[in-house]
Amino acid sequence: MKKIVLLITALLFAVSLQAKGDLHLFSVDNKAGKITPYMIEEALDKGGLHVELNSNMIGPFTKQFKKTKYKVFTLMTFWSKKYTKELVDKYPKAGAFTPMGMGIYQAKDENSLHFSVLTAEAQGKILGIKDLSLLKKIEAQVLAVIKKNFPNAKHTYSADSLKTSHNLVTTYEMEVDPDDDMDDVQDEFTMNLESGFKPFGFVVPEYMDVNEVLTKDDTVESPYDFYLTYSICKLPVIYTVSKSRPEASAFAPCTTMIYKKKGENKVVVGFPAVYNWLSSAKVEDKAAKVELLKAQKDFQSILKDVTE
Repeated sequence: MKKIVLLITALLFAVSLQAKGDLHLFSVDNKAGKITPYMIEEALDKGGLHVELNSNMIGPFTKQFKKTKYKVFTLMTFWSKKYTKELVDKYPKAGAFTPMGMGIYQAKDENSLHFSVLTAEAQGKILGIKDLSLLKKIEAQVLAVIKKNFPNAKHTYSADSLKTSHNLVTTYEMEVDPDDDMDDVQDEFTMNLESGFKPFGFVVPEYMDVNEVLTKDDTVESPYDFYLTYSICKLPVIYTVSKSRPEASAFAPCTTMIYKKKGENKVVVGFPAVYNWLSSAKVEDKAAKVELLKAQKDFQSILKDVTE
C-alpha cells in the first residue's frame, strides 16, 4: 500500500511539472539594468514582429498613485509581419489579439526582468479557434526572439487557469444599410465610440488600421470593408492588478476590434473580456477584481450605446 501511495504521489508530481498555464513567463538577470524595453522592441522587430506600442507605465503610476513597487513596468503590443494577415483574413475575432501584448516588469527589490505573453493555446481558447497552426507560428516567432536574444532567460508557465463560465470575448453588433457609404459608417461609428471613452476613464494609447495590413497597403483585396483596433487602457485597473499579478499585463492594453465584413450588413465590435485576466492570470485580489469587473461593466455600456 505504501508503494502504491508513493507511486500515485510521484505521478501527480510529474503531471504538475508538465502542466501549462495560459501564460509564457520569462525571467532574465538584469541586475545592472542593461536590458531595456527598447532592446526588446528592436529584437521583436528584427524577428519579424512589428511593435505598435512600447508604453512605460512608471511615470503614469507615480503621477496618479504617487508610488509604485516597480522600476520597470512596460506594456508592449505587436503583430506578425508574416502571419497576422492570414490569421485575421481567416478568423475575424483574431483582431482581439491584433496587436497582441507582452508585459515587461521588474520590481525595485529584485534583479530579474520578467516577460509575460499568452500561449497559442490560450489565444485559441479565448478566440474560439480550434486549428492553432497560425497561432503556433506566431508564438514560435516570439519564443525564437526571446531565445536568441536572451539565451539565459528562464522559461516557465503560469499556474493552471481558473475555470470561468463567462464568454471570453465580449462582442456587440450594429446593423447597417448596405447602401450606406462604408467610409461614413466607419467614421460615425468610431467617433461615437471614442466619445464614450473619456467619461469612464479609458484612454487610447494606440490605434491600428488593420485593413492596411490585410490589403498590403491597397495592393490586394481584404475580406473587410474596414477593420480597426484600439488599444484601450484604464490606469487604475493596470496599477491595482500589477500589485499582485504583474503577469496579467500580457492582456494590457486591451485590444478592441471593430470590423465590417464584406457581404454582411453589420459592424462587429468586441474585446477580450476581463474574465481572461481573472482566469488566465488567476487574479484573486479583492481590490483588483473590483477594478476589473467595473471596467468590464463600463466598457460594455459604451459598446452597447454605440451599437443601439
